[in-house]
Formats: sequence, C-alpha cells, structure tokens
Amino acid sequence: MKRSKTRRTQEQGRENKKQRASNLPNRSDWARERAFSALSAMRRGTTLSKAAKENGVSPRTVKRYAGPALIQKHTGGRIHATKSDQLIRYLQIPGRFGPVDITVRGSAAASEVARYKAAVNRLLRGDAHAMAEWHGKKIQGIELVTSSDTLVRLAHKDLLPYALYRSLAGGGA
Repeated sequence: MKRSKTRRTQEQGRENKKQRASNLPNRSDWARERAFSALSAMRRGTTLSKAAKENGVSPRTVKRYAGPALIQKHTGGRIHATKSDQLIRYLQIPGRFGPVDITVRGSAAASEVARYKAAVNRLLRGDAHAMAEWHGKKIQGIELVTSSDTLVRLAHKDLLPYALYRSLAGGGA
C-alpha cells in the first residue's frame, strides 16, 4: 500500500513539473529572453557583467538560464560564451492562420529561425525573391509559410509573431 502511494505522489510531482515548465510565468519568460540576449552580447565580445547589465538582468540570472553555454578556464578567470549551444528556445514563426509556437534546440536552429524571419521582413518590404530559398523547407517539422499573399495578409491583420511589420500595416516600427 505504501509503495503505490509513493508512486502516485511521484507521478503527480512529474505532472506538476511538466505543467510548470510549459506555463512559465511571464517574469521567467522575460528573464530567460534577457539572459539569451546577454549571451548573444557575450558572443560579440562583451563581458558577462556588462552584457547582463545592458540587458536588465543579473549575471546570476544569465548563469541560471545560459549556464551550459558559458565557460571559465580557471577559477577567478573571465567567463566567456561558447560559439554555439544546445539550449532550448521557445520561438514563434508565421503559420497559415497566425503565429505558431515552436521549440528549438540550439543556437544554430534559433539562427535559422531568425534568418527565415529576416526573409519575411524583406518580402514585406518589397523583395519579391526573398522567400525563394525557403520554399519546401521545414523547421521542427513545420513547413514554413512562403506564400507572399499569405504573409502579407497576416501582416495586415497583425498576426505575425513579431512587430517588425508595423510599417506595412501603417504604423511606426
């Protein structure tokens, strides 16, 4: 009897942990995003403390969220960022009917998402060939929207997952 009660408690704990991980509070989301921005700044040569300060977080927060991507050669030495990482990032990409949430692992995959978003930006600014390299490609198993009609329609309805298209919709960036 005691064993089943313990097992049930463990299963409930796992379920609660999954729920907490998928429903991070906005404050945690914000801190995570800022920590990744600080990591990016460190890859461009900024120190940990300066990168953290510029992004509105503490060095401790950067270590908490981006720790595996940081290295220190010796005790008391400067902390550097690795060239790439395998950290999980929660991103959004345009879907046919609005933004689609995806989870990517690693800075290389996140960079690919950023390159796709930049291509969408170029398309919306008038570059008719911006989406040529993305036709038929997928990220995390989701086929990327490359139809200029669909992307322009989404931009006019403010359904794209980032606010870089305000100029197309008539507002400032």
